[in-house]
Amino acid sequence: MNRSVALIEARGNPTGYRSFEYAHSLAEFGTPRHLARCDGWVLERTIGATSSRDATGCYPLFACRDWSALGADLADLGRDLVCVSLVTDPFGRYDAQALQNCFPDKCIPFKPHLVADLRRPPREFVSKHHRYYARRALALVDIERCRNPDSHLDEWTALYDALVARHQLRGIKAFSRKAFSVQLRTPGIAMIRARCDGETVGAHLWILQDGVAYSHLAAANARGYDLNVAYALYWSALEIFAEEARWVDFGAGAGLTAADADGLTQFKRGWASDTRPTFFCGRILDRARYEAATAARGSGDNSYFPAYRAGEYS
Repeated sequence: MNRSVALIEARGNPTGYRSFEYAHSLAEFGTPRHLARCDGWVLERTIGATSSRDATGCYPLFACRDWSALGADLADLGRDLVCVSLVTDPFGRYDAQALQNCFPDKCIPFKPHLVADLRRPPREFVSKHHRYYARRALALVDIERCRNPDSHLDEWTALYDALVARHQLRGIKAFSRKAFSVQLRTPGIAMIRARCDGETVGAHLWILQDGVAYSHLAAANARGYDLNVAYALYWSALEIFAEEARWVDFGAGAGLTAADADGLTQFKRGWASDTRPTFFCGRILDRARYEAATAARGSGDNSYFPAYRAGEYS
């Protein structure tokens, strides 16, 4: 047993995005590497056809137990990696200045997350429009929390495959069946599904972690879209998790800023009581190799980090 796994077992396996299982569900996109001091995970990736490697936080966000120890872990990475990049957990307990110190090369506000305070009744903050469509959808479907999500792998994969085709998702966002076979056994995973006339028409995966219910992924088939099943699933989640979490994190929209008014942002905003910031962070660990990789790629997009991956799907 390697030292990282031994440390995890000694502490007790964390849940959700901080867990061994979640990191390893993404192993198709990089080798999971445990950051022993902060107790978080990154994915190591090769850089093109070279022997050099860099690291990225697990998708969709990086979470850890002790943010104050992250700097020491990054210093250790500098012995063999070119750079590291990640998106912060909106509920991470980090100091903004300390985060900037950890990531001097890039530390910028990223997509704000729409969240709900479960100490408040949903009727106080869910929009009138969303409450109306939730009532209509709930009259047409039955909502069930699946106690053993991994036993629903086939139906979840079928729903998500339809989503991938509908939105032409690529890269890590497409999530393979192999990834889901691990994620559905991850500590802290929760599945809520909607059924109509005995058919599963939609489902929503959630991650329960440190008092927060994170909206992970949601998918529906054509009938589910016709029934506006998303409204029933979101409303039900607010009720179901009220006894288990303090906050619900609905995630971000497709836009890069709070002012972006894409449809997904508008939909999530209708469920939210607050917003919380996230940051995109990057740190160059070996500047010579970083500049060499950027020059070899011929990338002039210095706004992208790492510059040598501009245009890639990740």
